[in-house]
This record gives sequence, structure tokens and C-alpha cells, in this order.
Amino acid sequence: MAGPGGIKVLLVIGGGIAAYKSCELVRLIRRNGGEVSCVLTDGGAQFVTPMTLAALSGNPVHTTLWDLKNEVEMGHIQLSREADLVVVCPATANMLAKMAAGIADDLATTLLLATDKPVMAVPAMNVRMWTHAAVQANVATLRERGVAVIDPDEGAMACGEYGPGRLPEPEAIWGAIAAWAAGDARPFAAPSVEPAREEAQGGLGGLIASLIPRGKAKPSDTAGPLLAGKGAASASLHDISDDHAPARSFAFRFEGTPLSGKHVLVTAGPTHEPIDPVRYIANRSSGRQGFAIAAAAAAAGARVTLVAGPVTLDTPPGVTRVDVQTAREMADAVRESLPADVAVMTAAVADWRAADMRGQKMKKRSSAPPALRLEENPDILATLGTSDRRPALLIGFAAETEDVIENAIAKRERKRADWIVANDVSGPVGASVMGGADNRVHLVSEGGVETWPEMAKEDVAANLIERIVTAVETTSGE
Repeated sequence: MAGPGGIKVLLVIGGGIAAYKSCELVRLIRRNGGEVSCVLTDGGAQFVTPMTLAALSGNPVHTTLWDLKNEVEMGHIQLSREADLVVVCPATANMLAKMAAGIADDLATTLLLATDKPVMAVPAMNVRMWTHAAVQANVATLRERGVAVIDPDEGAMACGEYGPGRLPEPEAIWGAIAAWAAGDARPFAAPSVEPAREEAQGGLGGLIASLIPRGKAKPSDTAGPLLAGKGAASASLHDISDDHAPARSFAFRFEGTPLSGKHVLVTAGPTHEPIDPVRYIANRSSGRQGFAIAAAAAAAGARVTLVAGPVTLDTPPGVTRVDVQTAREMADAVRESLPADVAVMTAAVADWRAADMRGQKMKKRSSAPPALRLEENPDILATLGTSDRRPALLIGFAAETEDVIENAIAKRERKRADWIVANDVSGPVGASVMGGADNRVHLVSEGGVETWPEMAKEDVAANLIERIVTAVETTSGE
């Protein structure tokens, strides 16, 4: 093998909630000149789709041992021998147990037994699972056999707990792969002392431990911006006055500036439609998701215009912000911000406004309450979809309370959008996506529906921008 640029990786994707990060790992391997083929387990397919991985890798995705065409040629044997390195990411507790016990009950575990190539496992699981004696015994067994098991990062988890168990960031995993491919790793060997002591680990595991930074401190509300490593772009998002959720810092990092030269237009937050000088029609949107997307786009090198409704969030670094109050003001601001290469319409725009805004506060009367006559607001997404200045990639959001996917599919067609990001916003204040810190979305495109696990809104933003980068690169290459 010539080095990182020529590495062939066989990526086995387990069924953990961190499986969505495997998409970014695939993109990094290819961007740096490597080749990657994916084996998707049944569990992994609950979080990412074969179509997504095939599009990102440029290769067919293998999902079953019972493929008649491939298995006539002993496909699982051939697959296990063609790669330079086999990477299991994420490696769940179940996967580690099967690897340690030599169980071969599906394509992934069968090829892991059949391979004669180095194996790297990147665990991701709940903190109590990771520290359980059974899991640690399996990890020790695998390391003794020469498998490089990367210790997980420490941090907040999707389950709400905190500790070791988080999947390391894709950039760090790629760094370890590249170092091995460049010949910097020593031959595989079991650690000579207790595996938990990173500084004493031998073989590839020891090298990886020195390459991948480990988080040690819990996130702080007052933490400052995080710095990107050399050659990477970053931006931080720190909201200090959002009434709906606790403040926190978050740094977005991308390899280089993949959206350099592109203009990304983002709308965020609610609109307020005045009834009189005191009252208005609104919704519970905090704008947090849109601001996170704007920050991530800026970190990826884009020129970003953020049209924001009335929210109490800090402007992300490197973002041009235009503040508006009403739907008509937002429509005007969007029109004036064109042309754009990509538009991400996250704003929860009020569908209606008062037909007659009262100049004075409406007084309570002993008789029947005053009638409130409404008229429809402009449809910003639909207008963009039919405009001769339509962005090349138009993404809308759908906040639904029932039939989420069905309504999102219909909305994509009706609004002539390329993608719709749909979520379920039902639930009381404090328990709804609106105003909350986390989100669970469905990405609806012409190719189908992809459901992402619940994650922080900043993670949704990073994941979405990665998809945008891929779409823009694909379009530019045509």
C-alpha cells in the first residue's frame, strides 16, 4: 500500500445510535484518496440507509450473507481479503461480544472471522455498558488477539448520561487510519500492561490512543469557543439568553472549507404577526436549529446570510444576520438576499396574520370578544421553489404533529423543494422539539426517507451540512 491516499478500507457499521457518523467517516476516507466498501448490519440499517452509504462510498453496500450471486463466489471471503484494513465503527457491545466469542451469524461477523487483514474496532455505547466487566473482558480478549480497540470518548450521550462511551469524532478516526496507512503504526500486539492506561498500550491501539484526544471535563455553560486543529475550519455556537434551553458551547469542524465560494441562505426562528401594539400571533420556535445550521455552514467555509425572526440568540461567528419580525419582512429579506447556492428554510413562519392591525390596545369588553379576521401570509418556500432565482439546492423544514413523513413527502412535492427535513413538534412546553435542545428528524428527498436518531440540534446541523457538501460536490462534478 502506497499510504493513506491508496488505502482500501472495509467499514463494518454496527447498530449503535452513533452509526450516522459513519457517513462522515466514509466521506473523509474518499476525500483523502482512499477507497471504502461498507458492510451494513441489520442494526446499523435502523440508523443509516444502504442508499446513503452507496452514494457516499461509490461502491455497493453489502448487507446479507445470503446473496446468491456473491456467495457462489464465496463473497464474504473475498470481501474480507480485498481491504487493507477492516474498521468496525461503531462497534456495539453486542458486536464486541460476538467478535470475542468467534460468533459468525451474519455477514459482518462472518467476514471478521474470515479476514486475514488488520482489524480496528471503534466502540460506542452507554457509559455503564462500556464499564461493565463483561464488555471490558471482551475488549481485553480482542486486544490480546491483535485487534486495535479504540477507547471511546467521554461526554454527554443521547441517553442523557455522561461518561466514557461516545464515538470519537470521524476526523480523529480517520487520523488513526491514515497514520496506520502511512506506516507510522507498529505491528499489532497485545498491550503489555493494563489496557485502560493509554500511555502504555502497544501496537496500533497504543498509537491510536496517542492520536485521538479524549474529553475529560464536562461541558460548561461558560466554556469559551473551541479551536479547530490545523487545516480545519471551525465556528462556535454559544447561546446565552435562550429562555427555552440551557446555554452551551458547540464547535463545528470540517476538513478544509468544502463550501468555500458558496452562498448559503438560512431562515430561522418564528415570526410575530401583530394584532395590536401589545398582542401578536406566534409559535414556540426558538431559532436554535436554524442558528446551528448557519454556524455549521460558516464553519464549512460558506458565505452565510441568516434571516432571523425575533429570537434571543447570539449571531454565530462569520454569519451575516438580518433581523425581521413578520412573515412579510422575512419574505422581503429572503428575496433581497438572493442569489444563493443553497437555501435552508428552517423558520417557523406564521401561516396567517391579522387582516387589520389595531393602532391601540384592544380592550376587554363585557360582551362577546372582538372578532379576529385573518389573512394568509406569503409562502416563502413555495415562492423560492418556483422562482427563476431558485437556489440550486432548496431545503425546507416541516414541523408536524401527525403523519409526519406523509405530510413531509407531500410538502416536498407541493413546495418544489429538493429536501424536506421533518420533525414531530407535538408535546407540551418543555417536552417538545420546539424550544428544546434536541431534535429527531426525517430527511425526505427524491431518493426516499432517511430517519436520524434523536441528537443535539448542533449535531443535526453538522450532519445536514455534510449532506449539503456531498450534494454540492456531486453537482459540481457533473
